[in-house]
Amino acid sequence: MDAGTGGGFERDASRVSREFWPKLKKVARSIPFAEDAVAAYYCAFDRETPLHVRATLIGALAYFVLPVDAVPDFLPLLGFADDASILAAAIANVRMHMTDRHREAARRALADDPDLA
Repeated sequence: MDAGTGGGFERDASRVSREFWPKLKKVARSIPFAEDAVAAYYCAFDRETPLHVRATLIGALAYFVLPVDAVPDFLPLLGFADDASILAAAIANVRMHMTDRHREAARRALADDPDLA
């Protein structure tokens, strides 16, 4: 997840754009941070969000969608701990850029899609 170069950022953004929703639909019921992940997604793809914030969130979301990570996602209770930790750290660093609009869009997306409820 090389957010430092244009090609790395674009590659990661493309991967997140393609793989975020299918991955979320598979795991939404088993992760307590679904709303934060969706709000981070909306913030990361908001053109009004500063590039360094977008890069931070794209990196964290790319880690979430990767099929292989430090702790395999299929492990009960621990599987998403690393994903949640990385996303929480990214959000903590950019919290002031995640607006009420991003959070409301996340709540609507989760409420409107039965596969995410």
